[in-house]
Amino acid sequence: MIRAIVVDPLAPSHLALKEVDAPQAQPWEALVQVKAVSLNRGEVIDAKDQEVSSRPGWDFAGIVIEPAKSGAGPQKGARVVGLLPMGAWSEQVAAPVSMLTEIPDKLTLTEAATLPVAGLTALNALRKGGMLLGKRIFITGSTGGVGLFTHQLAAQSGAFVVGTASTEEKALLVREAGADEVVIGYSAISSACKFGPYDLIIDSVGGDTLAALLPQLAPQGICVAVGFSSSHTATINMMNLVTSGGRTLYSFFLGEELTRQSAANDLSLLARLIADGRLTPRIEVEAPWTEIDTVARKLMERKFSGKAVLHLD
Repeated sequence: MIRAIVVDPLAPSHLALKEVDAPQAQPWEALVQVKAVSLNRGEVIDAKDQEVSSRPGWDFAGIVIEPAKSGAGPQKGARVVGLLPMGAWSEQVAAPVSMLTEIPDKLTLTEAATLPVAGLTALNALRKGGMLLGKRIFITGSTGGVGLFTHQLAAQSGAFVVGTASTEEKALLVREAGADEVVIGYSAISSACKFGPYDLIIDSVGGDTLAALLPQLAPQGICVAVGFSSSHTATINMMNLVTSGGRTLYSFFLGEELTRQSAANDLSLLARLIADGRLTPRIEVEAPWTEIDTVARKLMERKFSGKAVLHLD
């Protein structure tokens, strides 16, 4: 038996630590002793609707204790970061080598744990804009894990990048991440038009925000919808969208993207960028994984920016 974080309706966050069966690796999977995991809003929100004792968790970093029997992937003793569709918040995981990569010596397991969902979402969302040199990009949710990675990667592309923040203090954080301009407060979306139109918009808010963003696209521009933190429904002015012509609304789901993009290769790229000092994960909260309930509630209440990392015993 091993310990894992499971869905527990009796916990305020619906998450608790319990004993579960140890994983059994398939030939294409490596067995990893997990040392650190990070939290994403999506998996914490989903826990409320999942069955009792189901196993949430996407991001993990740790040490390979049994390499894949196929011979592929990281070998025993390798320090790795990886991604699972569920069950990553466990003492041990069996991970497909296609979703796993060895990390550089300069990179800590804590830093690595922030990368999978947030880093891969940022990287692949930006790719939808093609060659970004000289283009204009607008990013919502700028102070979240995805947003901060997106800003840093976009800043290295040669684009003109505009971000969002709820306060002047948080705007400083977005500027540190590489934003050329930051729009602040409740009128941020309408204020953003003075820096547009935009060739690429990356939106994690959804709802009325998404609807208001579409008219700000430049001809042949693309809006990549990566989330819906404000609302999962949006009323779009179809006459405006159709008569403008040439604009694209792209529905982004990381699981679908990874059927066409190599998670292992992209995680390796992101890990090298951190090791080289070109990408910095903002880790606002570090805690033992026994504090999952408290940390998860703080995440849902937006008590911090950036990422939260839990350390396993």
